[in-house]
Amino acid sequence: MVENNEVPRWLQWSREIQALAQTGETYAVNDWQTERYQRLMEIAAEIVSEHVNLPVNPIVESFQAQQGYATPKVDVRGAVFRDGKLLLVREKMDGGWTMPGGWADVGDAPAAGAEREVWEEAGFRVKATKVIGVYDANRVEPMQLYHAFKLVFLCEIIGGAAQTSNETTEVAFFAEDQIPAPLSGERTRSRHIEHAFAALRDSNWVTYFD
Repeated sequence: MVENNEVPRWLQWSREIQALAQTGETYAVNDWQTERYQRLMEIAAEIVSEHVNLPVNPIVESFQAQQGYATPKVDVRGAVFRDGKLLLVREKMDGGWTMPGGWADVGDAPAAGAEREVWEEAGFRVKATKVIGVYDANRVEPMQLYHAFKLVFLCEIIGGAAQTSNETTEVAFFAEDQIPAPLSGERTRSRHIEHAFAALRDSNWVTYFD
């Protein structure tokens, strides 16, 4: 089940309008079409601005910076265990705990992206061995402008040692009944952690998906 899965209608509308405008502008064949898709982009930004009390221009600029056919963004995470405990890092940005990970980079295979994130954020070399779950993300507070999917990989340690990065302030392993709080927003939710421990215990774990 998706936690607290009621995305506000205004955010659903603005995301959809922005995506339609972005895709439409990409395939526009004349200035008339381009201008109208740009206006739709502005309307999407105005909806967001009205509800979050932010200036509209930075939102328009963010929307217009997106190029090509609009698709969800992809977040990759590594579920890494040692002696039955889960690796978590503390985010410098908000002080919350999360499985190491981040936005997938262009050119990376999904598993390679998760492996790289674990190395960069926590100092461990790992090998992804299984997909724990594919999640519909950005459905909990704080809501993000862009829709996203999250891929969580079960990973084995093959080298390295705990080390913080410019994004993390702590690196530690935790038992299932000792998970620290707070978690770092949508980066890692309780269901991701529950599924990670379940996949560790069950060699026949079937990939979860929303």
